[in-house]
Amino acid sequence: MPASRPASAPAQRRSKATADNNNNNNKHAENNDGAAHSSSAPATKDGVNVQVVLRCRPTSKDETARKLPQVVHCTEQTREVKLVQTLGGKQMERTFTFDRVFGPNSRQQDVYDVAISPLVKEVLDGYNCTVFAYGQTGTGKTYTMEGEKLEHGVLTSGSGVIPRAVSMIFNELESAEAEYSVKVSFMELYNEEITDLLAPEVDILAAKPKVVDHTRSLALMEDKSGSVQVRGIEERIVKTESEIFAVLTQGSDRRRTAETKLNHQSSRSHSLFTITIHTKESTPEGEELIKCGKLNLVDLAGSENIGRSGAKDARAREAGEINKSLLTLGRVITALVDHHGYVPYRDSKLTRLLRDSLGGRTKTCIIATVSPSNHCYEETQSTLDYAHRAKNIRNRPEVNMKMTKHAHIKDLTGEIERLKVDLIAQREKNGVFISAARYAEEEAARKTMQAHITSMEAQLEGVAAEREGMQEKLRIAEEEKEAQRAEMQARINELSVSLEETRASLESESKLRVEAEAEVRRLEEEKEAQRVQMQGQIDDLSKELSETQATLAKTLANLDEETQARKLAEAEVRRLQQEQDDKRRELDDVRRNLESMVDERRDVLEEMVQKHATEMKAALLAVTGVPLKNSRKSGPGANASPVLRARNGVQMSSPLPLTPKTAETSVCCSPEGQENRQAEAA
Repeated sequence: MPASRPASAPAQRRSKATADNNNNNNKHAENNDGAAHSSSAPATKDGVNVQVVLRCRPTSKDETARKLPQVVHCTEQTREVKLVQTLGGKQMERTFTFDRVFGPNSRQQDVYDVAISPLVKEVLDGYNCTVFAYGQTGTGKTYTMEGEKLEHGVLTSGSGVIPRAVSMIFNELESAEAEYSVKVSFMELYNEEITDLLAPEVDILAAKPKVVDHTRSLALMEDKSGSVQVRGIEERIVKTESEIFAVLTQGSDRRRTAETKLNHQSSRSHSLFTITIHTKESTPEGEELIKCGKLNLVDLAGSENIGRSGAKDARAREAGEINKSLLTLGRVITALVDHHGYVPYRDSKLTRLLRDSLGGRTKTCIIATVSPSNHCYEETQSTLDYAHRAKNIRNRPEVNMKMTKHAHIKDLTGEIERLKVDLIAQREKNGVFISAARYAEEEAARKTMQAHITSMEAQLEGVAAEREGMQEKLRIAEEEKEAQRAEMQARINELSVSLEETRASLESESKLRVEAEAEVRRLEEEKEAQRVQMQGQIDDLSKELSETQATLAKTLANLDEETQARKLAEAEVRRLQQEQDDKRRELDDVRRNLESMVDERRDVLEEMVQKHATEMKAALLAVTGVPLKNSRKSGPGANASPVLRARNGVQMSSPLPLTPKTAETSVCCSPEGQENRQAEAA
């Protein structure tokens, strides 16, 4: 087996520790997400679905400076991506579900452990696996696949899928303590032409060493099993991680890139990095077998909007070829999902290279990358649609047939012998020579081509006969065309006359239009002057209105103060009226009490007056011996006392002489005396 070597003891110890770490990470990732583990499940009769992983890059500095809104929202726990758009004030939302979702804050290590590490294990078990990144330009496909440049062959946190897969492969092989060989190839597809990124710059096998153009195009061919192979591709045997990292760096430096408005280092081609691993294992019977696995790592060029990216000339043609190949890839995905009878693999070299990865015998993982900003909404929506449809593609992985060591050595020996024969034939003669067997193959191909040419000549004769018939038809058509031309000429003459009349009418209308435009300009000037005048009046009115508003505001303030004062005065009046009513009620009570007391005293005085009158009569009779005559008239107050008669306005005809006692009684019974006594009583 070529380039086989045992692992050294220090390397075994180092790789053992790293492999244990990777195994722990893989177990953790498998426990966290069952979808990621599905890629490692054994193939069933109906096959397995293509695993689709979505990754959203962080917002760029330019997008942050422009404050562009985000339209992509990732939920890693539910593996959902929401695409939000606002149209006419209404928010529209679409939700996509994938096997795994990584948000803007995801790490390179997380993507590798969950999505890629299980596939690498499948490759070491003898399967063919493919990982490719798909998305718009500037969304981080190359960063995801290759990552940051390696420093002295040591992985960093920014290392991508390819260097991490290489490191894991060598660690696993060294920890297995088995003989192995690793071969790598690196090619790019640029403008539908395949070039070898690892081709030597000098042909050392030629009679005279010469410089080789590594950009020459390579052809595609199919082997007996139907797998697509690249004819003449350079396969390098590598023994250590540092060698494969150097090969990867060499190929990446040769790859075509350019700067666009969307990406400072945009990939202008698709790249395919293939790692082929042969390992030796022994059966219980002691027979040695060769197990083969292949890992294809594809970095697709991004779809590009030429108007937004600013691509011109050669860059525009590159973008056109890239979009064309990606469009064919989309049609292949659609045909596989909808189960069409015809799948257009041959419409593009890209789809021919990926034929076994889409609907074939390979386990495939697609990493779809998107931008979170709204200025890439259409491209993001297209990427999400294609990636979501690709989930329904079913592959039927098959483990590669194991070969015995002797059979493998026999195949390699035969290939070496053929190459030696070609080399001897080339060295012994001038010009280009090949071996007899190769010449026989080429001669058979030439005869087949000759037969094809003969068939084409027969078809050409038929086409010539058909051409003569078509020429006859063309002659008849020319005659008919000449008659139609004469008829059309007459019609043209008529139309010319009508055109002259129309031209004259248009000239008059043009003059009228000029006059109308002048009138319109005059009216517009007058309107402008009126507008200026009215604007001045409006300004004056606005000023007066402002002053009036200020005066009105002051008046309203005064009215508010007066209203407040009036309310206070009304409250005071109501209080005084209440006090006056209370005083009036008190005076009424006092008046009623006084009247009651006066009535009582009047009754008492009348009794006293009657008594004194009787006494005076008796005294007068005793003194004079003459009884007092009653000279009073009858009527109201006739029996009243003299005092009462005097009070009632009745004059006494002959007042009697008053004794001191009588005088005292008179004084007491007079109105003035009664008032004095009432006052004393009060």
